[in-house]
Amino acid sequence: MNIDRHAQLKALHLYGMAAAWSEWRAESSAQQKPVMPEVWLDRLIIAEQADRQARSLNYQLKAARFPHHRDLIHFDWSETPLEQSRIEQLATASFMDQAHNLILVGGTGTGKTHLATALAVSAIHQGKRIRFYNAVDLVNQLDKEKQLGKAGNLAKQLILIDAVILDELGYLPFPESGGALLFHLISQLYEKTSLRYSRNRQ
Repeated sequence: MNIDRHAQLKALHLYGMAAAWSEWRAESSAQQKPVMPEVWLDRLIIAEQADRQARSLNYQLKAARFPHHRDLIHFDWSETPLEQSRIEQLATASFMDQAHNLILVGGTGTGKTHLATALAVSAIHQGKRIRFYNAVDLVNQLDKEKQLGKAGNLAKQLILIDAVILDELGYLPFPESGGALLFHLISQLYEKTSLRYSRNRQ
């Protein structure tokens, strides 16, 4: 009976194991050397763990909803007065463990959004969950939530997130009622979720 183990592993959603199984079969056929069961079992487990970590990372990067992918590797340190060592320390995301906040203030085009996104990407690589919002879009979402009689649902979701980025806070105007909704959300997240603000210097 010819059993398609590759298909069985995929059917069980063990995609890392399925890929490693195909590779191992090809290698073992070429080498024609007996391999201890523990050796290929360890290899299958390691492959599955690596695959799941990669899938989780990709999922969190998409779930964060960054407008563009940015990282510190491509950050132009010559265009900022910030100390690189200080930024690299923030990139460890340790400040999120105590739900501390971070505010980035500067003129237009000084790299605030790039830096905020890059720090968030670094945090995701360390297992943190992040959400990115343009401040005006977030206010509109909160207003719509209120109109639908579902106020508070978004706050409940964001409390479970490690950090929320509010981009362009204070750059574009929104109604006073929207400001009240945003303030209420921030007060609900205070000391539970890290908030990262970027705003233009007036």
